[in-house]
Amino acid sequence: MLTVPREPNNSLAIAGSNNPIQPLGLNGKTPQRTSSLESPIMLLTGHQSAVYTMKFNPSGTVIASGSHDKDIFLWHVHGDCKNFAVLRGHKNAVLDLHWTPDGTHIISASPDRTLRAWDVESGGKQIKKMAEHSSHVNSCCSSRRGPPLVGSGSDDGTAKIWDLRLRGAIQTLPDKYQITAVEFSDAADKIFTGGLDNDVKVWDLRRMNEVVMTLQGHGDMITGMQLSPDGSYLLTNGMDCTLRIWDMRPYAPQNRCVKIFAGHQHNFEKNLLKCAWAPDGSKVTAGSSDRMVYIWDTTSRRILYKLPGHNGSVNETAFHPSEPIIGSCSSDKQIYLGEL
Repeated sequence: MLTVPREPNNSLAIAGSNNPIQPLGLNGKTPQRTSSLESPIMLLTGHQSAVYTMKFNPSGTVIASGSHDKDIFLWHVHGDCKNFAVLRGHKNAVLDLHWTPDGTHIISASPDRTLRAWDVESGGKQIKKMAEHSSHVNSCCSSRRGPPLVGSGSDDGTAKIWDLRLRGAIQTLPDKYQITAVEFSDAADKIFTGGLDNDVKVWDLRRMNEVVMTLQGHGDMITGMQLSPDGSYLLTNGMDCTLRIWDMRPYAPQNRCVKIFAGHQHNFEKNLLKCAWAPDGSKVTAGSSDRMVYIWDTTSRRILYKLPGHNGSVNETAFHPSEPIIGSCSSDKQIYLGEL
């Protein structure tokens, strides 16, 4: 495993796995380390093709990454970031994955028309194959609490709800357009879907699956979404090169779009670029087709960091659950962990 130079905002990292030189700040002094990473920047290599998705487990000790090479890799976050397991079974690329809230299982989505559930504690054994979609499965999500529910969104124009304890989908939500992003509400009584028609739809799962709200504002396809840590706001990423924050509280005003962030790019590759919140809600992040990792301040909407290093579209970025670490994965087959 390599640790390579990459230039953050204010210091130059010079480190190697056998050469633990501390990075020098611009004033020649060694900047204070802020995380338990072995080096301020770690490079994780091993995937054979574009990496589309990566997530930290809830305790922040393991990363799961999914790639066009059909594999899911598990990596240690600390030490030399070894790849310690490969989960194989998908017949096509892995476009999205999520950890269950207890960190014991991974849910993955693929154009092979399936979702799969993997038991991490048994070394990554596949324990469930969900195969009712009739086209590419673009996105998946896991409920935060309550029964172990999984949501999926597909090019077949449906979102489906699954209970990991039961066979088959327990609900199917029909839309007119391909669904490219899904996310549960905090109580998992609603599911949010986004897709080709640029709208975010809110489905009430207790009221015979009806759309109770449509959020309009994005000018192009929605590629990613994530609920805020406190469950009050929804972050969405669109091919119109904006991130938007929507107020999802019950009695929010009519115009629920409260923040718009810009700067990152989408290009002809039309990758489903994801977006994410910092654990305290103070920052948001997204990848970009211009090979940069973008981090914005939620309050001021200012770009705090624009991190170089990747040689291809950055498809997903994620904050560590408890340390100032950002992870990113790219079409260049690489994953970076960087200390903020």
